[in-house]
Amino acid sequence: MTAAQSGWRSIDYDALGGGYAALRRPDPAIAARIEAALGDARTVLNVGAGTGSYEPPDRHVIAIEPLATMRAQRPPHLAPAIDARAESLPLDDDSVDAAMAVLTVHHWEDPRRGLGELRRVARGPVVIATFDVDALAEFWLLRDYLPEAAADERRRFGPIEAVVAALGGAEIETITIGASCADGFAEAYYARPERFLDPLVRGAQSAWPRLAPGVQQRAVAQLEADLVSGAWDARNPGLRSAPSYDSSLRLVVSPG
Repeated sequence: MTAAQSGWRSIDYDALGGGYAALRRPDPAIAARIEAALGDARTVLNVGAGTGSYEPPDRHVIAIEPLATMRAQRPPHLAPAIDARAESLPLDDDSVDAAMAVLTVHHWEDPRRGLGELRRVARGPVVIATFDVDALAEFWLLRDYLPEAAADERRRFGPIEAVVAALGGAEIETITIGASCADGFAEAYYARPERFLDPLVRGAQSAWPRLAPGVQQRAVAQLEADLVSGAWDARNPGLRSAPSYDSSLRLVVSPG
């Protein structure tokens, strides 16, 4: 079934990616979790590297990124990214100390093959940051305003257990985020609902452009009305002042 037949639209990532560097900045707390999971690795492969978020600054990083728009936004202090895909990494077996992939596996054409490639080239840990779609569906944005996106995310991500299986076994850790989380994925704004009224914020999240025509406009209009009326606050008591949130973000760590 094609995207058009299913009612879901494919994404022009070259067009979507223009605002990623500004709005999808690394969050220090998340970065610390990833750094810890990489252990004492000195050479690290970053697959689906994008603009370079979460690349450890004190290690030798080999970045893989197939999109020119993302590669062009990498800051000058980072090494240029190699134009390649996760499913066919241009590296020998056991050629790096560790491998990482941050919020990217759901964009890959064949996640199982890509994850197998990370495991093939890494001597030590493979660290994957991804979402648990069952938990994500409970987030207020999807639960109350975008049930269509919740269904689509389930199709895109699949069960997190599939990531574990593709790596040949791994531990799953929940990541708690703070109210000022700097990385602009949806749950980063759990206590800042007004941010979703900004089209630039929505433009840096891949779920929105996949929606069928009219769905985004309906959801934003309803959210805006609920913020004006106070219905959002009544439905989510205490969330605005909550200092942290147990998000759907997961760290999947295969020790190697």
